[in-house]
Amino acid sequence: MTAPVELVRSLDARYYTDPQIFQIERNGLMARTWQFAGHVSQLKEPGAYFTFEIAGQSLFCIRDKAGEIRAFYNVCQHRAHELVSGTGNAGLIVCPYHAWTYELTGKLRSGPNIKAVPGFDRDAICLTSVKVEEFCGFLFVNLDADARPMEDWFPGARAQLTAFVPNYAELEPLQWVEIPENCNWKVSVENYSECYHCKINHQTFATGIIKPETYDIQPQGYCLRHTTECQNLESMTYPVDLDANEHAGDYSSWFLWPMFSFQVYPGNVLNTYHWRAVDADHVVVWRGWYSAGGLDSDIISRLAAQDRGTTVEEDIHLVESVQRGMKSRGYRPGPLVLDPACGVNSEHSVKVLQQWMREAVDG
Repeated sequence: MTAPVELVRSLDARYYTDPQIFQIERNGLMARTWQFAGHVSQLKEPGAYFTFEIAGQSLFCIRDKAGEIRAFYNVCQHRAHELVSGTGNAGLIVCPYHAWTYELTGKLRSGPNIKAVPGFDRDAICLTSVKVEEFCGFLFVNLDADARPMEDWFPGARAQLTAFVPNYAELEPLQWVEIPENCNWKVSVENYSECYHCKINHQTFATGIIKPETYDIQPQGYCLRHTTECQNLESMTYPVDLDANEHAGDYSSWFLWPMFSFQVYPGNVLNTYHWRAVDADHVVVWRGWYSAGGLDSDIISRLAAQDRGTTVEEDIHLVESVQRGMKSRGYRPGPLVLDPACGVNSEHSVKVLQQWMREAVDG
């Protein structure tokens, strides 16, 4: 007699609805993982900076006079006033409160009357730095001072993305679209990380961009790598030159746990998702599209509009319905569909993702 197989079930609803779990994630996971900050094109000149927020912390990136990109907590070391806001360019970082002034390296340069203070050691005061890495033109930060480099987290992803987008150094943001979703960030990320729902819910994507029968998702460190072939050329919603390079006819995505994904559409079109968790019931998804020099491209602009009107809009309805369902008294976590052969109709990627989610909360 065959022994019964123990099914793998989805996470309990509390992981998606409990505000206390969200706080655990915010104070732990989000503060010790690599999070998207911005793009190098925002820091073209020495002194250029931009601010952003991670895990409830105000931060900024700045290019110093030697050309190095640095990241700091956005707080003066005197009496905690925020130093900068928005974007800009500064030869020095000057606190608006008492005019304590810092070099672009973060070192304190001067402050009114500080020389009158016995024993004041200017050289001992510096802005609190944050780990920052460039990844194919994109900037990521990690609040964990002991964090391992991104290559350890996402082995091979940088080299693979470079092969798919060999001109990445020329690319700049063409548009970033802000998409609020009334759901937990994990509901949105899970939806992104499987294509089991694609043929049913994303007709344009499944018939005009990819071949669902070739779709697969596999873990690669803390990366989920999506791969598939492009749809037949006569069915594509935009022209693709298959002879342009080795990967012109391929689609691939690199989801970098926990809240960022690179996508390359057929024709080597780079686009991104990044998630900013607001609270247990709300997340903002930023959809990014990139072109050479950030200049308008008819194909990319049409693709972005098509995507916003189809896949993105379709997903909003899906994830918000799931979030409402998570609060239903009738919900019991169902078994995941785990096909040993993997493929488009398997949720093996969700199994991996939910294990990471469980570890982030439960240790």
